[in-house]
Amino acid sequence: MEWHQTRCFVFDTTPLMPLQPLPRACPPQLSCHQPPVIERSLFHEIMQQESSPLCAIDITPDLRKQFAYLSGGRGQNGSPIIVFPEFPAFGEIQEREFHNVLTYLTSIPSLSAAGVGFILVIDRRQDRWAAVKGTLLRIAGSFPGNLQLVLVLRPTTLFQRTLSDILFKFNKDEFKMKVPMIMLSSVTELHSYIDRTQLTTELGGTQEYCHEKWISHRTAIEGFALMVKRTAQILQSFGTELAETELPNDIQATSNLLGTHINKKSKMKEDLLVALGQGSRLLESINEPVVRDPDHNMNQDELENLATVQRLLSQLNETERAFDEFWERHKTKLEQCLLLRHFEHNYREVRCLLDQVAQRLTAFSEVGISPAHADHIFRELSSHEERVCVLDRAQALAREGDELIQNTHYAEDSIQPKCIELRAVNEELSTYLRAKKDHLLRAIELHHSLERAAKWCDDGIYLLASQPVDKCQSHDGAESALQEIERYLDTAGQNKLTDPSAICRDYETVLNLEFRKVFQKQVSMQEMFEKRRVSLKKLAAKHTRPVQPVAPRPEAIKSPLSSPVDTHPVVCSQVEGQLQSNRSASMSEEDENLAILRKHVMNELLETERAYVEELLCVLQGYASEMDNPAMASLMPIPLQNKKDVLFGNMPEIYHFHKRTFLRELEEYEDCPELVGRCFLERMTDLQIYEKYCQNKPRSESLWRQCSDCSFFQECQKKLEHKLGLDSYLLKPVQRITKYQLLLKELLKYSKGCEGSEDLQEALTSILGILKAVNDSMHLIAITGYDGNMGDLGRLLMQGSFSVWTEHKKGHAKVKDLARFKPMQRHLFLHEKALLFCKRREENGEGYEKAPSYSFKQSLNMSAVGITENAKGDNKKFEVWCNSREEVYIVQAPTSEVKTTWVKEIRKVLTTQLEAYRGRQGICLPVSSSCLLSPFRRGERSMKEKKGEPSSPDANSCSFPKTKGEQRVREGRRILPYNIKNAQTPPPFNWVQC
Repeated sequence: MEWHQTRCFVFDTTPLMPLQPLPRACPPQLSCHQPPVIERSLFHEIMQQESSPLCAIDITPDLRKQFAYLSGGRGQNGSPIIVFPEFPAFGEIQEREFHNVLTYLTSIPSLSAAGVGFILVIDRRQDRWAAVKGTLLRIAGSFPGNLQLVLVLRPTTLFQRTLSDILFKFNKDEFKMKVPMIMLSSVTELHSYIDRTQLTTELGGTQEYCHEKWISHRTAIEGFALMVKRTAQILQSFGTELAETELPNDIQATSNLLGTHINKKSKMKEDLLVALGQGSRLLESINEPVVRDPDHNMNQDELENLATVQRLLSQLNETERAFDEFWERHKTKLEQCLLLRHFEHNYREVRCLLDQVAQRLTAFSEVGISPAHADHIFRELSSHEERVCVLDRAQALAREGDELIQNTHYAEDSIQPKCIELRAVNEELSTYLRAKKDHLLRAIELHHSLERAAKWCDDGIYLLASQPVDKCQSHDGAESALQEIERYLDTAGQNKLTDPSAICRDYETVLNLEFRKVFQKQVSMQEMFEKRRVSLKKLAAKHTRPVQPVAPRPEAIKSPLSSPVDTHPVVCSQVEGQLQSNRSASMSEEDENLAILRKHVMNELLETERAYVEELLCVLQGYASEMDNPAMASLMPIPLQNKKDVLFGNMPEIYHFHKRTFLRELEEYEDCPELVGRCFLERMTDLQIYEKYCQNKPRSESLWRQCSDCSFFQECQKKLEHKLGLDSYLLKPVQRITKYQLLLKELLKYSKGCEGSEDLQEALTSILGILKAVNDSMHLIAITGYDGNMGDLGRLLMQGSFSVWTEHKKGHAKVKDLARFKPMQRHLFLHEKALLFCKRREENGEGYEKAPSYSFKQSLNMSAVGITENAKGDNKKFEVWCNSREEVYIVQAPTSEVKTTWVKEIRKVLTTQLEAYRGRQGICLPVSSSCLLSPFRRGERSMKEKKGEPSSPDANSCSFPKTKGEQRVREGRRILPYNIKNAQTPPPFNWVQC
């Protein structure tokens, strides 16, 4: 990312109203990231009007009453004159109106003029002394400016004039004015204090004054000043936006940004032109009297207004000029940015093409296996060189970058390295291409040499094979054959590979196995020729018994390197070794991939664990701690007070466990993710704290819904800068305990056969058990109507919905309840010590409040319960009974699997109780579920014994101590629930009928 470092405007946003002649006050200055484009003082002049809440348009109704006005006249020392004309209802003017008008009038003159002090002319010629006194007292009590002189035109009637003279002398001190107050009898006396040219015609002067026109001018001037201020603020905001603009990184975004800024600039320009037009019209309006009458003399206030408007127009023109200069620099910057993005885009494309060319050239690494093959590769390379134009494009792009640098582009440091790299890569590829062509040319040359040498060897072998053996036995024949060999050897200069070291030196880069084969063939052939020459020379020197030499066949002479007998075992061994290596590499690669996957899952586990701990800390500090903050108490609603434990549950306990213990232990397994199951197993008991949190969640959710819109939560969320509300973070622990089983499943999937996989499986099973317990507990807390303590029932083992029928016995007659064609729908809760029957109620509410509720109906003590696993021939039904089947509950599960699970769990509870009783009584009895039989089954076996039928031992047989209770079982009597507290003999236990 790049940041736009263009310099910006600096405008002061001090309010302009009411407008004052410049300069008046020094307003606060705004800072900017960059130096201003033009002098700060120029913009300060636009904004240096005194801050005041009053302007003409705000108090126009009060000004129109004209009980006081600023005529524009001046005293001899330049004091502004405020006239209080005849106004019979002066006493009825409200204090607010009086104060606003005088405050506004005294704020209009310049500081220098206001500092001299105001001259007040109070005209009360047609009034009474009481009005004069009231006016003076009101002015003395609330005049907001400095006073220099107060001139009062007293009443003209004889009585009131006399009364005014007398009472003025006696009440003079009452007015508490520190400036002279002069009572005047006529306007003639007034002219001795103020020149007639500075007075209006009502006071005998020559100055023309129209109050409505004055209000109109003041409103227009202040409106124009406000427009100038707003224009300056808009320019300041726009200038800051431009200066702080982050330059985009792609062509489209840069182009869009340039278009957007151009549109905004056009709008700014329109606003400037509108302001200049309004200022020009206002200037014409102020100059209208002079244009109409060249001899017209403007008063001081009109001259100051004229100067103010002229100066504002001048400043606007200067602002327009400076803004245009600033815009040109900014526009140039954006245009350069757009050119840079095009350059970077083209650079990436060309760089990618250059990489492709380099990769393609590597395909020409072969030197061929024959002259024709090498020549074909050379032609392909030449053709590829002609088709490739990316090298020219890279040169052109480098020249384009040079032009950008020459045009003083701001990103010279970024462009220049790319141009250097383009030229370097281009030169490297060109050099490589030339070297490759030279390499192939040398390969072609070597191939031709090898071809000639191979052909020469083949010709020599053929020559040896074609010489007739019988002719060589004679002297002449031997001489003739020897001469043929000599002639052939004379042709070796052009065809023979003479110096292998020189060839290796000259053709080192293109040597291949073919050279070794040919050279070995040449050596073998020369050895054969040498042997033949020796033999022939001996034959030519003396006659011996003919020898039958065997002429070698050309195809029989082969290089040892190409012998199949020699190479086959080596090749086979290499192939087998390669296959074995591939298999080992494949297995190693698979293990490595699984290790990487395990590492990824472990990283996710650790990263999410750290984030989870930080989120819990943030909630506890940003919300829970703030509930104890006295400064936030006023924002907390009454239902939320003292409810921190309800809202957050045991979240602090969860946080401390994860922060101090669990996270640290998990980090110890970072390098061996497959063993992290041990950490979960060791802390499985601690993780059960989530059950308590989830049990409290409905209460927390209800409290949150009740107070979620309160200012307290909004303020806390604002401080934390959270986008989500507290309820999202209160759900984090529930989401976290669920996340563990997903991560463990992933780890287990990638850890098959690894050390620790069994621990992972056990940890996953335990986590799923915790989730089941949490789910069961959420149902458990929804039970209503149970008078006892749920904690006394032991741990909740299972819960679920079933169809239930009931049967009862009365006396010896078995009587069913009223016929039920439709069973009762009950939700059963199996605890360690009791089985609860509840009725599920309709769900209502939202969120956690939508959880179902259960009405308690009946409870069976597990110490008096027996079961029959199969009932009524239905594989989904089983019986739960007590009191020797006086109460029987036929329970139908949704599926046979659910029934099997419940029967197994109930049998486990009964077996556990039996073993616990044995431990307390010291009785040694067989531990077998087959011993837990129905009394009816035992009665059947007793009857067989009485009849003399042998009772063969089977799986259902077991022996008990000869106790009174046992004797009742053997006789088949009905057993009542047994009270262990009063037992002297073993109880009848709990019976399971199969």
